[in-house]
Amino acid sequence: MDVTIKTALISVSDKTGVVDFAKALSQLGVKIISTGGTARTLAEAGVEVLSIDSVTGFPEMMDGRVKTLHPRIHGALLGLRDKKEHTDAMAEHGIEPIDLVCVNLYPFEATVARPDCSFEEAVENIDIGGPSMIRSAAKNHKFVTVVTSSGQYAQVIDQMRNGDGAVTGSLRSDLALAAFARTAAYDAAISRYFGAKAGLEYPTEVSVALTREKGLRYGENPHQTAALYKLPPSSEPSVCNGKLLEGGTEISFNNLLDANAAFELVKEFDEPAAVVVKHLNPCGCAVDEDICVAYRKAYEGDVVSAFGGIIALNRNVDVELARTVMESYSRFGKALGASGFFAEVIIAPKFDADAVEIIRTLKTWGSRVRLIETGAIDRSKIDTSEYDVRCVVGGLLLQKRDLVGWEPEVLTFPTKAQPTPEQLDDLRMAWLVAKHTKSNTIIIAKNKRILGVGAGQMNRVESGLLAMKQAGDEAKGAVIASDAFFPFPDNVENAAKVGIAAIVQPGGSKKDPDVIAAADKYGIAMVFTGKRHFKH
Repeated sequence: MDVTIKTALISVSDKTGVVDFAKALSQLGVKIISTGGTARTLAEAGVEVLSIDSVTGFPEMMDGRVKTLHPRIHGALLGLRDKKEHTDAMAEHGIEPIDLVCVNLYPFEATVARPDCSFEEAVENIDIGGPSMIRSAAKNHKFVTVVTSSGQYAQVIDQMRNGDGAVTGSLRSDLALAAFARTAAYDAAISRYFGAKAGLEYPTEVSVALTREKGLRYGENPHQTAALYKLPPSSEPSVCNGKLLEGGTEISFNNLLDANAAFELVKEFDEPAAVVVKHLNPCGCAVDEDICVAYRKAYEGDVVSAFGGIIALNRNVDVELARTVMESYSRFGKALGASGFFAEVIIAPKFDADAVEIIRTLKTWGSRVRLIETGAIDRSKIDTSEYDVRCVVGGLLLQKRDLVGWEPEVLTFPTKAQPTPEQLDDLRMAWLVAKHTKSNTIIIAKNKRILGVGAGQMNRVESGLLAMKQAGDEAKGAVIASDAFFPFPDNVENAAKVGIAAIVQPGGSKKDPDVIAAADKYGIAMVFTGKRHFKH
């Protein structure tokens, strides 16, 4: 059913585009009611408006806290125009119908995102009248059009111009859905803020406000549909906050998961670092004073698995780095037995324009690779309040993010042999990579690069054997990291067979004395972190 718009109420905090919207409504013969600052803005632009108090008979009061909470407003929105009892009540009390409500809410989310926001300021930015009008209009969308975003203005005006001032039922339904989603997200943001202020890590009820960013081609498999949703904006550099540069094939569900895994690992390092991820696990990682060398070392860690992988870099991509990545196969991989190379995604703080040109044109696969630009990495901007969420059928599991890194001040050294400074550097790298690898995890590293990865096995011995096989002869003099403690000496004994020099693990097993004794027997240095890094 089409409904002609005769009267509109406009009350917005974000006034982007509202003057043009109101002028267009006025030109279509719509009577406009407005409040406070919005009324002044429209009047100054030459739009004829009725003040809200001329409709309610009450002045705006209490610093604007009370202005639209009145029966002549909500009766005008909620009254059913096809129900005699409602129309009789409206006539009896002098209530004229309102056909369109245009409201966007006080900027609560943006206000509390500011580091200097006081509690009092946050409270004053909780909108009461706005959500009430939105919900009234959305409930009665059979007759009322509810507009909650400047992005909806053009569509409403286009329909009115093409429909003799009317809006279709289909559009009113779509706008009502958007309106309820907006008020739900708004309330979720307020709930989250008050929960944090109260020091509640895990409130009785948790509301999550998400905004759909884009639909995806499909999920993990072609028969599964998928979409990307974003949390309220934060300043943390991340995949979701990154900018997808033009060109490249449409990004997929799996691309986003892998890109997130790669970027969260490369963020761990202050020094130039490169990571290659395949199926959520790092198959290469290295650091070096030269980012190009770091990338080459990361790629050479496993040239076979790197095929079709995700590349994450913590330095800007210039022409030299772009050429190094694009020529991985011909310059490094072919000699190491790779059958070819391409990347699904390259994610980095910034891409120079001429570097993008190199990536897009140097190799045929370059036109397809997705490029994500995150902005400068600043670990001080990490959102410590964000939950790590896992899904189970019928519910969600919430936990705090694992933000523990390398903590030199809490390390203990239980063995007779002590790691050298160079070995400690390698142990640090291996430990951080283990943190971002699916358990049970064994990581082998040497000379600030990963040589072998054993991940996702049902027992830690098997993970160790896989990592040692991948490292081959280079394992001699290398170090090992384990994401959880060694429950038996078997991994130490296997490490000794290939010449491992040092091991880092959490410690804390009943068998620690046996494990330490085995390390002492073979002259292996061992470091306990006191923390584990399971990643299921």
